[in-house]
Amino acid sequence: MQCYALQQILQKMGHEAIVLEREFNRQYTVKGACAYYSKLLIKKMLRRQASWHYHVAQERRDYIAKHTYRFIEQYIFPRSKHCYTTEQLKQEVARLQLDAVVVGSDQVWRPDYSPCQTNYFFDFLPEDSSVKRISYAASFGGDAWLFSPELTQQCGKLLQRFISVSVREQSAIQLCKKHFGVDAVQVLDPTMLLEPSDYQKIVGQRTQKRGSLFCYVLDRSNEKRELIQQIATRTSRKPFENMPELPDSIYNLYGDIDKCVYPPVEDWLSAFMEAEMVVTDSFHGTVFSILFNKPFWVVGNEGRGMARFESLLSMYGLQERMITASSVSKVDLHASIDWQRVNEKEKRVSKPCH
Repeated sequence: MQCYALQQILQKMGHEAIVLEREFNRQYTVKGACAYYSKLLIKKMLRRQASWHYHVAQERRDYIAKHTYRFIEQYIFPRSKHCYTTEQLKQEVARLQLDAVVVGSDQVWRPDYSPCQTNYFFDFLPEDSSVKRISYAASFGGDAWLFSPELTQQCGKLLQRFISVSVREQSAIQLCKKHFGVDAVQVLDPTMLLEPSDYQKIVGQRTQKRGSLFCYVLDRSNEKRELIQQIATRTSRKPFENMPELPDSIYNLYGDIDKCVYPPVEDWLSAFMEAEMVVTDSFHGTVFSILFNKPFWVVGNEGRGMARFESLLSMYGLQERMITASSVSKVDLHASIDWQRVNEKEKRVSKPCH
């Protein structure tokens, strides 16, 4: 959705916005597997979030994401050729004869999420290139520094060639200054630059009447299930989800794969529109709750980066909407949000972004 929104905004501004498709090369090799699992074991020992998906066949991953791919084909265009290496990026940028390149948004500057981190600092452009380099709402995913000393030096040198550097979180301003020696400004996530009516066009007349308490939880646990049930009971609302029935574990992907398929993006958007209240541990679940003016409660997700939540909520003075399993019993779940104040704040913040 971030890619869609940013492209839409640039097109509305009169630019021809082409999405550069930089992708992981997911072909299985023994060398690649050894490198992957070595890194994964280190993450596990450091108790960081990790995935065991390397040896899951590409066609199975594509199958569970089929609705997302359809959305991309239908709504995100024009797009470049698929690029799997830095050299392919160089060739594609030269072919397209671009005037500027923009990196963002979301966690594009989080090394463990990237196919090649230096690509997201435009290492594929010659130093003397006339192509303008810009970042928009780039995110490190948290306030911890995950770059190695060597990578810090490489990316810092590349970032100093940018004509404009903007980030999504307040903490990222300090990270850019401390580690890269570059001044950055904070801007809104691009999904917040569009109007609710823009998303309504995607949803159309699609309604399912699934319930009144939309529970968008990425990392499920018994603790969160109990928290949701408590909110549902105390607010007299029927909870509903818009997620695969089963998680996309290796066991499930080679078993009942149809229950691992992610629902259409349109269904996800319509869930926010239908809901009377939202409970989420997702950054963008929080974003769209604010965008659609839905009362919401955020369950802090440390594994995916707390700085993103804290920065977003503080921007709108909504820090009290963050809850935990231990604090929910003390929270007034009927507390209202001054949406007029929030919407006025959003308009003020979004003006510099345009």
